[in-house]
Order: sequence, then structure tokens, then C-alpha cells
Amino acid sequence: MNQLDTTLLKQTNHKKTIWFVISFIVIATAGLLYVKWWPYFNKSILAANTHSIGASILGDGSNQSPLWQQALEYALAYFNSVWKAAILGILLGSLLQVLLPTGWLLKVLGKTSFGSTAIGGLAAVPGMMCSCCAAPIAVGLRKKNASVGAALAFWIGNPMINPATLIFMTFVLSWKFTVIRLVFGLILTFGVSYLANRFVKDIQPIDIDQMIPEEEEKGSFLTRWLKSMGMMVVYIVPAYVLSVLLLGAGRVWLFPQLSEAQTNSILAILIFAIAGMLFVIPTAAEIPIVQTFMSLGIIGGGPAAALLVTLPAISLPSLIMVAKSFPKKVLLFVIASVIVLGIISGFVGKLIL
Repeated sequence: MNQLDTTLLKQTNHKKTIWFVISFIVIATAGLLYVKWWPYFNKSILAANTHSIGASILGDGSNQSPLWQQALEYALAYFNSVWKAAILGILLGSLLQVLLPTGWLLKVLGKTSFGSTAIGGLAAVPGMMCSCCAAPIAVGLRKKNASVGAALAFWIGNPMINPATLIFMTFVLSWKFTVIRLVFGLILTFGVSYLANRFVKDIQPIDIDQMIPEEEEKGSFLTRWLKSMGMMVVYIVPAYVLSVLLLGAGRVWLFPQLSEAQTNSILAILIFAIAGMLFVIPTAAEIPIVQTFMSLGIIGGGPAAALLVTLPAISLPSLIMVAKSFPKKVLLFVIASVIVLGIISGFVGKLIL
């Protein structure tokens, strides 16, 4: 191949890359507008007018049905709420791997610096997804060799610094809850994610020039996308459904009825911080859950603040979904950080709420 042919090939590939990036942006924007932005705009008006965004997905604690029925009921209610966002998450997670250029992603999100972590966290703000729906995109980022910190910041930032949730929280609960959530959400998204890079320092730096030609030119776009989509569906969906059913059956033990003297105790903060970390909910569902629990006297301000941090941050299903994309020690660090920060937020809530 002579120099002219090489130049023309590079120009063609450059144009193709530009069109791929534009296509991804258009698909992501259209999907988020339909699934997230427009519904949340309407929900914010509802929250402002009624100081509520709907009933708690956990109910009022009076359900005495058999465990299998409770598991099925919760799974149906949960998936009815998240299925559009879940499909969008898988779609974007798979398209990201075939449409976005590896070189650009590595330069922006591939470093263990705070800058890459910050960009990953800021990129999460318009997503406004729950941890499970954001998980396929985090998986896609890791497959494109985004750093642990950047991928974690995107994954955790989606639920934790969701601007719509913060608006709902202010209208439905109070500005004090919003401040607690925002402060601890920022610590988790940017601080914990950045510190997680320390657990993977032994990984060798990636040579961008050597890996791009090998990874981005194998097979047609359709072949690579279908392969990416198929891998996500096979490895993510079954575990996702099963773990949601399991948690639906176990919610009676995860959120126990406490005596009046224990509703704002240290024990309650510990129990609900751990339960919140494990349990799975749709986006913003922590707000009506806390509102209902507090109105019924099930919990006080301390456990409520703990739940507002741990419920959305991560969950057992979302951890299973990203388990192959992050080192175990990183996920253990994230789990421990969520619980500890949830407990600290609980102590803060116990004092000021």
C-alpha cells in the first residue's frame, strides 16, 4: 500500500469514527430524553405540588404473603419500573464498545489520575440511572480499558449525584436530607472511586498505539455489536433477575420491624446501612421508602439518612453484574466504603434530623 492509499484510508477511518461518535451521542440523548429526562421533569412538578413522588416500592411492611409470592411481587414491581432504563443501559453499554474510539476513551478515562475519575463522575450526571442500569455501561467502559476510578465514578455517580433525585428529595423530605445525600454522594463518586485506583497499581500501563489497530478493526460493526450485546445479555440478565427475586424474598429480614426505642438507635443505623447496601431499588425509590418508613415510625432520622446513602449507591445485583469487570479487592473496598459512609451519614442524621 503506497502513501496515498494509506492517507486515504486514514481519512476514511477518521470520518467513520466521527459518524460513530455522533451516532452514539444521538442514541444516548434520545434514549435518556425518553427514559429519564422527560419523565423526571414531570415527576419534579409532581414532587413540588404534592410533596410525594409515589408509594414506597416496599409497601408499609404489612405484607404477610408467602416468601415466594413476596419475591415475585417485588420483582414484578421493580422490573416494571426499570425495564426501559435497563434496556437502555445494555444498549449503551454494548454500543459504547463498538462506536467510541478506544484511543480517545483511553486518553480521557484510561488514567488513574483524579482527572479521569472526575470526568467519569461528571459524565454520570446526565445519566440519572440506578446502579443496576448503569452497570452495563460501566462494564463497557472497563472492556474499553477505562481506569477503575473512572468506571467506578460513572457507575456510582449515576445514582448518587443524580440531580433529579436531589430535587425530588428537597421537595418530598427536606433540604437537610438533600445536603447529606449530596455530600456523601460526592465523597463516594469522586473520593472512593479515585482511591480505588490504588488497588490496581500493579497493572501495567496500556500502550495505546499498539492496541488500537488490533481491537477496533476486527469484524464489521454489526458483528462486533451483536457479539457485545449477546455477551452482556448472557452474563448479566440471568444473575440480575435471580438476585432481584432473592432480595424480594429477603426484604422482611433486611428491613425488620424495630421497637420504638430502637428506631433511631445505633443498632438501627447499622442494620439499615448494611441492608441498604445489599438491596436493589429503582432510581429515586429511596425517597418514598424513607418517607413511608418515617411516617409509620419504623425508623428515625439516623437510619433514614443511612438508607438515603446506601440504598441507591450499590446493590447485590449491581455488584454481581460488574463482578468480572473489577478486581475483587476493589469491589470489597467499595462495599466497605458504602457501609461506613452510610453509618457516618446515619450518625449525622441522628444529630440533625
